[in-house]
Amino acid sequence: MSLTAQNHRIPLNDGNSIPIIGLGTFSTPKITAHDACYHAMKVAIDVGYRHFDGAWVYGNEDEIGEAIQEKIADDAVRRDEIYYCGKLWSTYHPPVMVRPFLERSLKLLKFDYMDLFIIELPLAFK
Repeated sequence: MSLTAQNHRIPLNDGNSIPIIGLGTFSTPKITAHDACYHAMKVAIDVGYRHFDGAWVYGNEDEIGEAIQEKIADDAVRRDEIYYCGKLWSTYHPPVMVRPFLERSLKLLKFDYMDLFIIELPLAFK
């Protein structure tokens, strides 16, 4: 396979693909400016990023969603071009809590789906 800037995705067994380079959106809410992630996301989309890694615990899913939705509205990108990985925080591991947690993240992001939803840490907190 020849990977280029225009074709930087790796095919998955189910027919989907994942961009090989992604942008992590970790921030420390107490010291990171509120709109820092929002602006970084818009620049990242403009320069070609299509894979984003985020988590509710980072405190910026609303900024991520807002930036992506604005870029979709501007016809800069389509949602199906974005590969978003979200994470289940460690206080929400009980099975009855997983779906409501996911739905809360989807609402903050203004997404209908996540491409990948993983466990943040493989241990549960109270």
